[in-house]
Amino acid sequence: MASHVHQPMEDAEFDFVLAMAHGTPVLVLFRGSWPKAVEACRAMDVVVRDTARAYDGRLTAVRADMTRCPEATRRYAVASAPTVVLLKDGEPVAVHAGALDHAGLAKFLDAAL
Repeated sequence: MASHVHQPMEDAEFDFVLAMAHGTPVLVLFRGSWPKAVEACRAMDVVVRDTARAYDGRLTAVRADMTRCPEATRRYAVASAPTVVLLKDGEPVAVHAGALDHAGLAKFLDAAL
């Protein structure tokens, strides 16, 4: 499951993916669709996809557009894009606002997992 990055389209789908994680940590990339956020979010898409493959079986990865998932965005107090949030049992255990490269995201995850 983790080698695939789920992209919930609405809050209900976001919650469904969290429920289906069955205790597996969930890495959420909150993305923005406004002009200043698009380039950094596209770069993070690649980083999250590659990281999900590297951590196969140890986490589930989700991309959430902040506009289409406003409830999840508020729930986790996400104010900028890109932001990554690592959830365990639906609760945030680590948050990073801003773009990360592969090594930075791996360091973020290893510290929190």
